[in-house]
Amino acid sequence: MNKKYKIRLLTFVTTLTIALGNTPAFAADYSPQVGNVAPMKLLWGDTHLHSSWSTDAGIIGAKLTPEDAVRFARGEEVTSNSGQKVKLSRAMDFIVVSDHSDGLGAMQELMAQSPKVMADPVGKRWAEMLRGGPANAMKVVLEMIDATARSAIPEFIKDRETTQNVWQRNTTIQDKYNEPGRFTTLIGYEWTSMPGGGDNLHRNVIYRDGKDKADQMTPYTTFDSENPEDLWKWMQAWQDKTGGQVLAIPHNGNVSNGRMFTLSSFLGNPMTRDYAEARARWEPLYEVTQIKGDGETHPSLSPNDEFANFERWDTQNLNAKPKSPEMIKTEYARQALKDGLAIDERLGANPFKFGMIGSTDSHTGLAAVEEDNFFGKHAQAEPSPNRAIKGTVSPGMIGWKQSASGLAAVWATENTRAGIWDALKRKEVYGTTGPRMSVRFFAGYDFAANDAMRADWVTLGYAKGVPMGGELKTVTDDKGKFKSPSFMIQAAKDPIGANLDRVQVVKGWIDANGKVQEKVYDVAWSDNRKQDKQGKLKAVGNTVDVKEATFSNSIGAAALTTVWRDPAFDAKRKAFYYVRVIEIPTPRWTAYDAKRFGITMPPEVPMVIQERAYSSPVWYNPSK
Repeated sequence: MNKKYKIRLLTFVTTLTIALGNTPAFAADYSPQVGNVAPMKLLWGDTHLHSSWSTDAGIIGAKLTPEDAVRFARGEEVTSNSGQKVKLSRAMDFIVVSDHSDGLGAMQELMAQSPKVMADPVGKRWAEMLRGGPANAMKVVLEMIDATARSAIPEFIKDRETTQNVWQRNTTIQDKYNEPGRFTTLIGYEWTSMPGGGDNLHRNVIYRDGKDKADQMTPYTTFDSENPEDLWKWMQAWQDKTGGQVLAIPHNGNVSNGRMFTLSSFLGNPMTRDYAEARARWEPLYEVTQIKGDGETHPSLSPNDEFANFERWDTQNLNAKPKSPEMIKTEYARQALKDGLAIDERLGANPFKFGMIGSTDSHTGLAAVEEDNFFGKHAQAEPSPNRAIKGTVSPGMIGWKQSASGLAAVWATENTRAGIWDALKRKEVYGTTGPRMSVRFFAGYDFAANDAMRADWVTLGYAKGVPMGGELKTVTDDKGKFKSPSFMIQAAKDPIGANLDRVQVVKGWIDANGKVQEKVYDVAWSDNRKQDKQGKLKAVGNTVDVKEATFSNSIGAAALTTVWRDPAFDAKRKAFYYVRVIEIPTPRWTAYDAKRFGITMPPEVPMVIQERAYSSPVWYNPSK
């Protein structure tokens, strides 16, 4: 058979094969994405949002229902509690309407002056007080907090039938709006432990599953117990009964008066390995930033960190009980991560091995936290000329101290309940104070200096290392020498926001004397600045025009990328690393209010902010 005939025959066979619906077999698929299950979707959402169905929110003026809250998060325009039209600049990808389980449905009973309420002397008095307007409403909320602390909550608030009925109405709404691939509604609630009359030990309980499983048990309340260990037991019982999965996210240690990250149990007993393992299992995340201030670190804990003094809310608990200085050490995320290393050294388990996210804790039904679109903590804090100088629901806290924060960022395989929940569980998530900046963070031993510049750098990240939330094992080279880890990082600005100032790596470790230490490294920065002899950078500059509430992206960088190696790595010492990304200065929400309402803020009110993102850590454990 001559060559020309062979070519014609091969062409004929190939054409016939394709026509019959088959293709020739090749050694491998042409598409590089075939079989790739790496999380490639960056999804934005809020895991901590309250509607008018939360008793405290409803009493002080919230009108928006869970359905309104979901519609707003999806990008729809709604009317706020104060009658203002409001819409997000961009729709979110997921939402958790986490109304308080304590007293769920009680607000509706109070406002309706139902027979259950009016038959109770306390309930009748509260219902009548609510006719007196917002000031009296706040008094009712504070009386409820006090009654909880004294175990004197009226029976109509604890009514389980009312709670279950309202819960089932909420889960119906969440299933109705859940659209896999487009928008996800995760079912959840807030368990609101406040021992000592306002010490914040709240947790948001997030379900992986839908209504069919969520409805099988009434949400746990602090009427049952204020002890987180009892909540974990309830979570285990729910999983055993339904076959579903659930996790909890603590928040606002900065208003816990030292109780969020204590080195003992809730009852004051010495911490055990069982406790440490249970907390790490059920609480894989921490809400590091939200409306009630920032919870990463504090100047007294991180005196060498120039960015530690940020959005502080550090004087009291939720019920205005003053905070003493020694309480601060067990309230902030960075110190807890360090303490976790020490506990792991002693017990062989780390109770504070958490990833980090942000969320709002808004009690308006509006997850609106952009500085120029901030609708406050509660209905009385929605935009108005005097909201910055008015008091908040928490007595003693002035309005301007509220932070327009935060958001949860999730690296997921798909926009579904399973895809998002699984990312939360494995801690491949991060939090921001509001902007939607993109952050990826990998740790490994074989990253080359130019890997971060390759087109397939994310694929390399998973192939050569672990993502944020992961753990590094000890690795040696061919000669038995310990390898030093390197970290591949890329951060990109919010597409409609501010440029980036710098990327930092925050390291915590146990030194040779068994003491916990920390250090913040600047690893990538803008504007060709040079580090001084102490390794410090000069400030990026400030383009904010406070009077006009504007800024310019003439400074900073749109993206920052690097491969960084720890210059002080000790293979024998436990450590963690997380990324902090800092934006250039921009107007704070108080500056936007001053411009829009034509008012002058008091001199103590901050008008400029440097927004930021916090990645989940990567842990190094030499025993692995």
